[in-house]
Amino acid sequence: MNIAIIPARGGSKRIPGKNIRSFAGKPMIAYSIEAAILSGLFDRIIVSTDSPEIASTARKYGAEVPFLRPEKLSDDHTPTTPVLLHCLQHLEKKNTLPEYACCIYATAPLIQPCFIKKGYKTIKTRKVSSVFSVTSFTFPIFRALHITETGHLAMFWPEHELTRSNDLPEAFHDAGQFYWFDCRKFMKHPKIYTDDALPVILPRHLVQDIDTEEDWQRAEYLYKALQLEINHTPSKRQTTQ
Repeated sequence: MNIAIIPARGGSKRIPGKNIRSFAGKPMIAYSIEAAILSGLFDRIIVSTDSPEIASTARKYGAEVPFLRPEKLSDDHTPTTPVLLHCLQHLEKKNTLPEYACCIYATAPLIQPCFIKKGYKTIKTRKVSSVFSVTSFTFPIFRALHITETGHLAMFWPEHELTRSNDLPEAFHDAGQFYWFDCRKFMKHPKIYTDDALPVILPRHLVQDIDTEEDWQRAEYLYKALQLEINHTPSKRQTTQ
C-alpha cells in the first residue's frame, strides 16, 4: 500500500491562509491533491492539518482527513518530519501502515504527476530509504556573495574568484515538492535526508518556493506559462499525466 501525506497547517503568517488561498482559480492545496490522484499510485491521500477549514477544502478535492493534527505539531517551528511520523503512528494503530509514503507539500502548484511516478519507480527499484525532488541552482553557488556587517560585498568562497563557472561543480537544492520514503525505515530513523537518498531532478521552470507575495506572483506566471505550453503541445499533455 502507498499513501500520500500532505501537511497543511493553518495560521500561515507571511501569506495568510496560503494553503487554501485561490491560486489561478483553485485553492492552492487542490493542485497537490489532484497531482496525487492523477499519479494513480496512492491507496489513500491524507491531509494532515489542524484547521477545519483546510480539512473541508481537502475533502472537497478528493483527499481524506482522518484526524486533526494536535496543536503541538502545528506551530511556526514544527518541521515536517514529526508531522509525517504522527500520521504514520496513527495508521500503525489502525494496522494500516503502508509500505511507501510520499509527502507532498500543499504549496506546490507546479507539481507534475510524471515526476511523482518517477520518484516511486526509483525508490521501489533501488530499495533506498528516500527519494525526493531537487533542481539545480541557476548560478554556481561557489561564486556566491554575501553582504558584510559594514555593508560591503564579499565572496563566500574567495578562492573561486577567478575560477571559470564552467569549471565549478553543479549544485542542487531541495525543490520543495515531494519526498518518497520507506515507512518502516522512516519510523526507525525519522529522516528524509537519508544517507542513501536519491534525487528526482526537476527542470527549474517547474520549481518555485512560495513564501512571499512576490513568490506567489512568480509562481502564477510560471503556472500560466506551463498551461499554455501543455495546451499547445500534445506530447506535453501526455508527459504531465
